[in-house]
Amino acid sequence: MASIAIVFHSGYGHTAAVAESVRAGAAAVPGATVSLIRIQNDGTITDAEWATLDTADAIVFGAPTYMGSASGPFKTFADATSKVWMRGGWKDKFAAGFTNSGSWAGDKQVTLIQMVTLAAQHGMLWIPLGMMPGFNSSKGSPADLNRTGHFLGLGTQANADEGADVTPPASDHETAKAFGRRIAEITVKHRG
Repeated sequence: MASIAIVFHSGYGHTAAVAESVRAGAAAVPGATVSLIRIQNDGTITDAEWATLDTADAIVFGAPTYMGSASGPFKTFADATSKVWMRGGWKDKFAAGFTNSGSWAGDKQVTLIQMVTLAAQHGMLWIPLGMMPGFNSSKGSPADLNRTGHFLGLGTQANADEGADVTPPASDHETAKAFGRRIAEITVKHRG
């Protein structure tokens, strides 16, 4: 079995909903086990959750994009990984990332770059979205997978005035499931 841990912060529930979709996609792959770890609003996780990250074959980072970068609690968590970095604890694990914001662009790329940089500092192996962009031609639609056109990781969009039960839309959740499957398939192939 290959183990995948999804560690994320969610301020209003939208990023948590996306994390669940990534989990569902990854869990559908035979040979993969998946854990969800929610970063608290003070940026902490439990000792047991740190242990889960240490034993995972792949770690998926998730955070909302607020004011042009990852949320403060995610950054606090990222800073706390320096103890793991000092001992090389995540070296050669797979890594991936996702983010959500209220705007189509919303500077999500900056958050994804923060995540890939964190993974690189740990010596991890980054898994990109691996999907062509959707909704970028006259024949496209908002129902297309990867409608926001991200490559480095998953970028979803949720209307700021609607709850996580309504937004992000179904196409973003389907993109998240496909991304979760991709992460799990790669991890199972190389670690399972």
